[in-house]
Amino acid sequence: MLNIVLHEPEIPANTGNIGRTCVASNTRLHLIGPLGFKLNEKALKRAGMDYWSDLDVTTYIDFNDFMEKNPGAKIYMATTKAPKVYTEVHYEPDCFIMFGKESAGIPEEILVEHKENCVRIPMVGDIRSLNLGNSVAIVLYEALRQNGFSEMNLEGQLHHLRWQE
Repeated sequence: MLNIVLHEPEIPANTGNIGRTCVASNTRLHLIGPLGFKLNEKALKRAGMDYWSDLDVTTYIDFNDFMEKNPGAKIYMATTKAPKVYTEVHYEPDCFIMFGKESAGIPEEILVEHKENCVRIPMVGDIRSLNLGNSVAIVLYEALRQNGFSEMNLEGQLHHLRWQE
């Protein structure tokens, strides 16, 4: 099972949206504190809709706590500062993909220790970054694609009509 890690997320609606994406993709969510909100905030639940209760989520006091509780974890770190594009790595089925807080990303003190596992989403011009929820979806679905969308529904069903043969 893939793992999404949010390092010190600040905006509850982003985290709620990411939680919903994790439920839809059978992905674990890891939240590294301090968080910029409380886990019982309405905005978090609203963005996660009624999926939040189905979410496999773990919280950590700080990055050191996360590392101690996940020894040997293969962690890819999404950052605008990375030398490598997110499609240039192979995501193992149980890897962790980490994203930083909305205002500052992953601290550079962490990034410099993991240069070989830092990845970026290409952007044009002077755009500082994409929305956190969009960034998670882009990289997560590449990892899911690389792993054959394991255990996911690959065919849709119409509710009232039938596809023509």
